[in-house]
Amino acid sequence: MSPTSAQVSPGPVPDTPLADFLIAHKLAGPGEATRWTPLAGGVSSDLWRVDLPGRSLCVKRALARLKVAADWQAPVSRNAYEWAWMRFASRHRPDSVPELLAHDPEAGLFAMAYLPAERYPVWKAQLLDGEVEPATAAAVGELLGTLHAASAGDTALAAEFATDDNFHALRIDPYLLATAAAHPGLRDILQGLADRTAGTHLALVHGDVSPKNILVGPSGPVLLDAECAWYGDPAFDLAFCVNHLLLKSLVVPGRRAGLLRSARTLAEEYVRCVDWEPRPALEARAASLLPALLLARVDGKSPVEYLTDDRHRLFVRTAASALLRAPAPTVADVLEAWAAALEGPTGPGSDLPDRPHRFDGSG
Repeated sequence: MSPTSAQVSPGPVPDTPLADFLIAHKLAGPGEATRWTPLAGGVSSDLWRVDLPGRSLCVKRALARLKVAADWQAPVSRNAYEWAWMRFASRHRPDSVPELLAHDPEAGLFAMAYLPAERYPVWKAQLLDGEVEPATAAAVGELLGTLHAASAGDTALAAEFATDDNFHALRIDPYLLATAAAHPGLRDILQGLADRTAGTHLALVHGDVSPKNILVGPSGPVLLDAECAWYGDPAFDLAFCVNHLLLKSLVVPGRRAGLLRSARTLAEEYVRCVDWEPRPALEARAASLLPALLLARVDGKSPVEYLTDDRHRLFVRTAASALLRAPAPTVADVLEAWAAALEGPTGPGSDLPDRPHRFDGSG
């Protein structure tokens, strides 16, 4: 969920605890005029832009029940881990997160700087509008790899982010296990991936490295929405982000080659940073997770909103199922298989309209 997401109608402060939070942390004075504008763009939290005289900020509050069709519950304690992840990232790459202002862990609230959309566009919006720059993907891969490398082998971080229950509720269950339930023929494979992922603890994972949570800032990518932060398998973050670029190659056909090049570049830049384990081991885990996450965005608890064409969903199911049954050893091999399937007799090919879909802020 982004501090620059599309805005809806402004109004008064939503409830007293929010106003009290600002006053308690000296972000606003008693009686000072405030203008609260809900921001759209996510399912797991409420987010507001707060305009005060001469300044603006963002306030975020975690939800116990996520805003999706399926029944998806998650502990609001994840708000504290998101805050802690952002503090970690700010120590290593200060420009990679918004400035942090105040935090109330008991209320599940924190405040951060507001980043204006004209200077910090959402990467997802750019991609779906056809603005595909592989250099942006390269920067994302390098940033992600740098943060993973900075956290690998850190026993203090491992103890601080022993958030296995959160990660299970937010990622393992709604993505891997829900998809296994929808595909009985792949159940054992997906269960195995879930078990392996849950049992791998090597680095600090963001957990939601999606283009909707990445701003393209003047000094590089800015990462948001670290509610799933967990000391676990860094391959998950790599697969999760590449997954989104592949899915968008279905709906932005005029930029398909650029999106596939971006996916390859992101993975290459990321892998260059891997020094905490043999690179082939991490690549193999990412490559086997990638088709599972592709399938999850069609048949898991959080399907992407832009795959509205039945052909697209069928293509994802077919291509991902084949890759799950015959895993590729590297991310590059997955990309080659995906590209070949796109142009094959059962793929969307070149018959789709050569125009980008418009960004609506969700998913």
